[in-house]
Amino acid sequence: MSARGWFKSSFSGQQGNCVAVRFASGMVYVRDDKVADGPVLAFNRGEWEAFLLGAFNGEFEIPQ
Repeated sequence: MSARGWFKSSFSGQQGNCVAVRFASGMVYVRDDKVADGPVLAFNRGEWEAFLLGAFNGEFEIPQ
């Protein structure tokens, strides 16, 4: 885990193309890892779990 509790996927590599995630106060916060002081999205547990399940099921694949 990085400073202030933000972390990113181990799959992000060194390209800097990743989001950072932080769990605090029962919420999930997401930001662009390259813009530490930029906007942050906030999700509750149900919203985050729905997103993870959708990603796992391939629902968010980029169209070809």
